Amino acid sequence: MADFTADDGARIVYSDEGAGLPVLCLAGLTRGMSDFDYVAPHLEGVRLIRMEYRGRGASDWTGPATYTVPREARDAVGLLDHLGVERAAVLGTSRGGLIGMFLAATARDRMAGLCLNDVGPEIERAGLQRIFDYVGRTPAAPTHEALAARLPEVMPGFSDVPEGRWLEDVRRHYDQTPEGLRLRYDPALREAFLAAFEGAPVDLWPLWQATEGMPVALIRGANSDLLSPAVTTRMQAMRPDLILAEVPGRAHIPWLDEAPALTAIRAWLAACGA
Repeated sequence: MADFTADDGARIVYSDEGAGLPVLCLAGLTRGMSDFDYVAPHLEGVRLIRMEYRGRGASDWTGPATYTVPREARDAVGLLDHLGVERAAVLGTSRGGLIGMFLAATARDRMAGLCLNDVGPEIERAGLQRIFDYVGRTPAAPTHEALAARLPEVMPGFSDVPEGRWLEDVRRHYDQTPEGLRLRYDPALREAFLAAFEGAPVDLWPLWQATEGMPVALIRGANSDLLSPAVTTRMQAMRPDLILAEVPGRAHIPWLDEAPALTAIRAWLAACGA
């Protein structure tokens, strides 16, 4: 794990491994580099670049006013500059996909393509409400094992989950302490999310239009409450060349090591030049 200094002085942590087409992996709202641990072993012939946004993990916690998509997108470009990478394919999970679309509109020359994991330019209110219910709040479960045991009940859109996967996931996203589980991100992220949640709706479709001409892929959990079938259909109508995969037995978000997801990612990487 390494770090670089953003243009405002914040320390941002990242990892850089492999060789080939640079693939910049951008995680979900409260997540970090481990979001891509499941898919990483399946990606060959690429340079896998991951980062932890400010306010997450070991990156500096710089306050809720800085936990925004534009600021995080600027940090992503700063990381590419730091590494001397001219263009990268962007694989974005949830929040990371929003950042990827923002980059398509503001830093298109730095992108070789965009793959979205269960997110689009229109987000269902029900999915946002579910995120609002937990973001910034410490789980009541006292141990990793206790929280993992609860997840099949509180994540009803998931089925055929690999043995031990929930426990793996919990261990990646929460620290175990004598006092119980601890968030691996700044709890003030809740303030930033609440401000966006309660703000005026923003039309993000121009960001999707900005991807015109670059290879794009979309992976959707078949039971997603964040990305609707109607939005998916509209995205495909605007980009008939969209590489699309729907992952059965998954809600928000697929882990990306499912067979349909891997097929789509590999086709997308080939289109990006891998």
